Amino acid sequence: MGPCCCSYDLVVWCGVWWCDTVWVAIGGAAGVAVGGDTRWDFFVSYAQADRGWAEWIAWTLEDAGFRVLIQAWDFVPGSNWVSGLEEGISRAARTIVVLSQDYVGSVFGQVEWRAAWAADPNGAARALVVVKVRDCGVSGLLAQVVPLDLVGRAEEQARSELVDAARRAISGERAKPSTAPPFPAQERALPARPSYPDSAVPRPVPTGPSPAPNDAARSEASPMAELPRADGPATGAGHLTLEVSTSTVCRSVLTPPGPGGHPSVGGS
Repeated sequence: MGPCCCSYDLVVWCGVWWCDTVWVAIGGAAGVAVGGDTRWDFFVSYAQADRGWAEWIAWTLEDAGFRVLIQAWDFVPGSNWVSGLEEGISRAARTIVVLSQDYVGSVFGQVEWRAAWAADPNGAARALVVVKVRDCGVSGLLAQVVPLDLVGRAEEQARSELVDAARRAISGERAKPSTAPPFPAQERALPARPSYPDSAVPRPVPTGPSPAPNDAARSEASPMAELPRADGPATGAGHLTLEVSTSTVCRSVLTPPGPGGHPSVGGS
């Protein structure tokens, strides 16, 4: 039997004082409720912003044969809202949380899921089933419950996963598949040995002297080639003559002195 309290005068339950002689099972741990009666399989706890998701979840589960209590359908005009909330928490075997950022900030949502968590803090009875329908940040105790993530799921896949999760919550079964998984050797096999990517390796740039250009190219590129070439000894005053050798070495030669009598100087 789940955590409960008995009193003949006053009972404190979820911060509300209840008068009369009652048994209160906090959160309705699996199969335990007021008077030992479990009226519903699931109580759907949600924020109004996620009402569409809550109704889809309730419809899907009822269509699969489960008994579901949901505010949108069961808290009708003329009924007592607080009484309906107490019925859902205490007389439903499990609570389904429709998780979103709006639900995280909901005060009444916190009351509902904390009551279910208090009845089954280690999750052995799976009294609290979290169904994530929108991305959100969760912290504290609620973050410790493994959720069913339906974010981005197609409808048929979401329906199948929801019904399976509900059945496993009641039966306590594992999520072991009915057929053996494929042998993963092919998935881990290395691809064929790639060829050496020599084209991707930059080739070294030559650092030595460039090969000498041919005479025609040199004569076109060198401004020295435009100077007159000395074909023999010059007469008169000494003058500077530039010679371009075939080895691209330029020598300056001072021709022999003329009648003026200046000494000759040669250099290479």
